Amino acid sequence: MKIEFLPSFVEKLDSQISYIAKDKPSAAREFKNSLIKKCRELVEFPYKYQKSKYFDDENIRDLIFMGYTIIYKIDEDRIRVFAITKYEEFKA
Repeated sequence: MKIEFLPSFVEKLDSQISYIAKDKPSAAREFKNSLIKKCRELVEFPYKYQKSKYFDDENIRDLIFMGYTIIYKIDEDRIRVFAITKYEEFKA
């Protein structure tokens, strides 16, 4: 099994990293590195986190990381990370 970061996730993450970096570039780098590492750990235990509150699908999960919700889907051969949200409602 492998991890795939979809463009929807990458674009939103890059936007958030840019926002954090305006004030603290080192904190932005640390946040991104820690988040990517946490996502890569999903390969070992993909069902570790709760079923998504945004979708009625057992294979879509919410990883909570530093106040952010990272939404991912478990497929047969890969995990697709497709969204990151904080405070605002995610639109499915």
